[in-house]
Amino acid sequence: MKYQKLKKAVILLADGTIFHGKAVGREGSAFGEVCFNTGMTGYQEIFTDPSYYGQLMVTTNAHIGNYGVNNEEVESDSIKIAGLICKNFSYNFSRDAADGSLEDFLNENNLLTISDVDTRALVAYIRDNGAMNAVISTETDNIEELKKELANIPNMNGLELASKVSTKEPYFVGDENAPIKIAALDIGIKKNILRNLAKRGSYIKVFPYNSTFEDLSSWNPDGYFLSNGPGDPEPLIEAQEVAKEIIKRDLPLFGICLGHQVIALANGISTYKMHNGHRGINHPVKNLVTGKGEITSQNHGFAINREETEAHDDIEITHVHLNDNTVAGIKMKSKNVFSVQYHPEASPGPNDSSYLFDEFINILKNK
Repeated sequence: MKYQKLKKAVILLADGTIFHGKAVGREGSAFGEVCFNTGMTGYQEIFTDPSYYGQLMVTTNAHIGNYGVNNEEVESDSIKIAGLICKNFSYNFSRDAADGSLEDFLNENNLLTISDVDTRALVAYIRDNGAMNAVISTETDNIEELKKELANIPNMNGLELASKVSTKEPYFVGDENAPIKIAALDIGIKKNILRNLAKRGSYIKVFPYNSTFEDLSSWNPDGYFLSNGPGDPEPLIEAQEVAKEIIKRDLPLFGICLGHQVIALANGISTYKMHNGHRGINHPVKNLVTGKGEITSQNHGFAINREETEAHDDIEITHVHLNDNTVAGIKMKSKNVFSVQYHPEASPGPNDSSYLFDEFINILKNK
């Protein structure tokens, strides 16, 4: 193991609070909303998840990089986080299935990474004061200039980011001879969602974020899917119009995370920015239909209004988050439309939520 001499670095929060660390690889500055993930594993999936676009990720696990990277464990074509903040960065890894080191993976993606940070103190601060914009930088002697630049970074509230991560052209996933066809609107879709749909006997055509209902329906699909993604759902007017058309025509629709929020907005239910969001692989959810608990993977900074959901004549709350009683799932009483505020394609250990894909496929088979 070679000795690593690291350059000093800072984390400057929007309220002026400063935390100190050291730069792992490249030097410079990176801006974004600072947030934290409580997962003990899965860092590669987190870093490549489009839902994290524009965010500075704080990992609460004390060691990052210790099992390297695997070429199959990515959720998109590149790293999507704006920067990484961790406690101990492992330059060496001990995993037979690894294809390389996390250090090389981050350097290939030109990601600014800060280690040797008191992440427990930083996470506690975010919990108390909420997610906010921040900058990580090796320009430790230029704090005042960093403050000026940080003040110009737009707030996540009201920020449309789906266009930054969506595909530019439609593409296909699965077996073209599969008996079921699904049109998926890509507002930040994860690869594993597509794998889960494809392995259940469906052929998926993935459409860009600004596609119209006419674009999706021209393929004559059996059902529709609204994906996860980053940013505020309210500016996604085009996606909301797609959802409204699908609902109006009584067609099957399934949404995950950002897609869940879009479905709520299409039904007149508002959304709001959470204090610090839900991000981790150990979030407890109760299925109100079955009475069973689920351990879920979550990644969202916005949620739908519970009071408005409960007051809606045609919406039933199917899942709730047990930590704060936020809405974690809904379905329409008169339509084959349902959605969840977590990731059933992710495996936090148990596969408690994979049944949701089965339910969607069964709806399409019996349509």
